[in-house]
Amino acid sequence: MPTDPLAPLLDLADVRPALDGARAAVDAAMRHRTLRRSGGPVAAEIALRTSVASAALDTHGFDLEGVRAGVVTDPVVQGALRVTAALDGLTGTWAKAPRQVLAKLHTLAARDVVPAEELGRPVDPSVVPRLDALSALLAGGTSAPVLLQAAVVHGELLALKAFAGPNGVVARAAARLTLIAGGLDPRGLLAMDVGHRSREPEYVGSSNAFATGTQDGLRSWLRHFATATERAAEELVEVCEKAAE
Repeated sequence: MPTDPLAPLLDLADVRPALDGARAAVDAAMRHRTLRRSGGPVAAEIALRTSVASAALDTHGFDLEGVRAGVVTDPVVQGALRVTAALDGLTGTWAKAPRQVLAKLHTLAARDVVPAEELGRPVDPSVVPRLDALSALLAGGTSAPVLLQAAVVHGELLALKAFAGPNGVVARAAARLTLIAGGLDPRGLLAMDVGHRSREPEYVGSSNAFATGTQDGLRSWLRHFATATERAAEELVEVCEKAAE
């Protein structure tokens, strides 16, 4: 039987307990009583917050209330909103045709940002083998916990800088889609990018460390991802509490 390529990552120091703790925080947040009667409004608020945070992580930071009011026309913000709105409809295709979905995500994210002929296409043919390897993982090549899969998807797409313009928006959306399709966050209730933005220096540093491929670099990123997930779970609880007022 072939070895699971992600299995060794769970043996890095502190990674397994960090991911387990993050999973427990998510499970607890998902049991919030407000979700039984106000799940739709909560999901809409989370979608807005995580979209604004994702655009900010690509240096397009705008006030949340301005975006909510519809007065922000920045193309990266608008692209992040389009991407988030599309995730639910892409769930079924993600495990079957990840490359197709990535092209769609980039087309949504980068419209009005990069030339039309660059939409949905990797910027450099040299990244295609690694994109294919990532796609093979998503299409059943690993049985690793979904949080670990999402972290690797996110880190790898950031490292590859595969797409022109807001590549980070695509990477973060792909990670969220992995959590949704993998059943950890089926309703898209985790404001993952709020979690990443709340620790932005660590996010940038650990993602750069991941790109080195060293054990320390991988461990740094995975621990950050677990911490950001816990913060996303806290954000969900905060939104639920506000909705219940």
